[in-house]
Amino acid sequence: MAITIFLGLAAIPFIYYGIVLFSCWRFFRRPWRAAGGFTPPVSMLKPIRGLDPGAYENFASFCRQDYPDYELLFCLGDREDPALPVIQTLMREFPERPIRVLFGSGRDATNDKVAKLARLVDEAAHEHLVISDSDVRARPDYLKTVMAPLADPKIGAVTCFYVSLDEPSFVDRLQSVGMMSDFYAGIVVAWQLDGVKFALGPTIATTRQRLAAFGGYPSIENQPGDDLLVGRLIADQGCEVELSRYPVETVADYQSMRELVHKRLRWIVVMRHMRPWGHFGLVFTWGLPWALAAVAVHPSLLTAAAYLGGYFAVRCAMTAMIAIWGLQQHSYWRKMGLIPLWDLVAFVIWLASFARRSIRWRGADYYIRGGTLVPRGENR
Repeated sequence: MAITIFLGLAAIPFIYYGIVLFSCWRFFRRPWRAAGGFTPPVSMLKPIRGLDPGAYENFASFCRQDYPDYELLFCLGDREDPALPVIQTLMREFPERPIRVLFGSGRDATNDKVAKLARLVDEAAHEHLVISDSDVRARPDYLKTVMAPLADPKIGAVTCFYVSLDEPSFVDRLQSVGMMSDFYAGIVVAWQLDGVKFALGPTIATTRQRLAAFGGYPSIENQPGDDLLVGRLIADQGCEVELSRYPVETVADYQSMRELVHKRLRWIVVMRHMRPWGHFGLVFTWGLPWALAAVAVHPSLLTAAAYLGGYFAVRCAMTAMIAIWGLQQHSYWRKMGLIPLWDLVAFVIWLASFARRSIRWRGADYYIRGGTLVPRGENR
């Protein structure tokens, strides 16, 4: 009887996988807003710290937009930032494009990126804003496409999936498989069950008015997860956050497995603080550990085929629906074998997150107290 009950519990992840498949089918079969005639003047904002691989091509891609009127604003910490010569080259080679560089946020904030965004919004010339990370590389139709949904006054913000432009290392490929098979699966389920109440950092298109309505970036400058918070705070205004099917491209840059683990651990610890019950509920989404446990409890060929075989088949189907059908990343068939490895790594990181009291971010350690980043070493 106990074995039967345990095998029933071990099958719960398959319910989650079924919800993922249904949610993906609904999400990616919807008609979506392609680039259209809504082209108001736009300020494109980029907080910068350091130099990413392919930085010139990343920045230059934003100067080649098929869009009538936009400016490009960068904010660097100081004039010693190694990205400055790249931006200066950009200004010389695209003299027709309004490009401005700001130095320093002028704010004393824990989250330096958000402090820079606060200044960028203040300095922007236009009402409509597009915020993007420094590792994003944009196709010429990018700006028209992400702006199109904002023609509808019910839409308060637009955000996008993102895909790796290139994956030169094994770690890059593993991280990419984790995004497609795990992270995006959860995002599409969230869309199905509760709507989009978040945004993804590589692209957020919105307006000054929507940011000002919740206090703008100064109100969240000491909090982690700023992109998620911006989406939530805009959704709280009664607006819709549009999750576009248009994928933006990012340049992969994971130097080691250690770096990948630290970044994933930081993200999942932040999620534990922002959504504690949802974080705990992930226990019922880890198909591989449950399948291995089922085989250990009831070792038989039938059990192995049903749980391990079923797990791998459904996980491949999920990834194919998201990466290949939904986001048109046709090379993902060659990466399916990495799914079990990713799931084991992600499961171990999830377990570790319950024992983690601080996060490491940009070379410093922080506690999260009451949703606020507090440098480690300050009095509790």
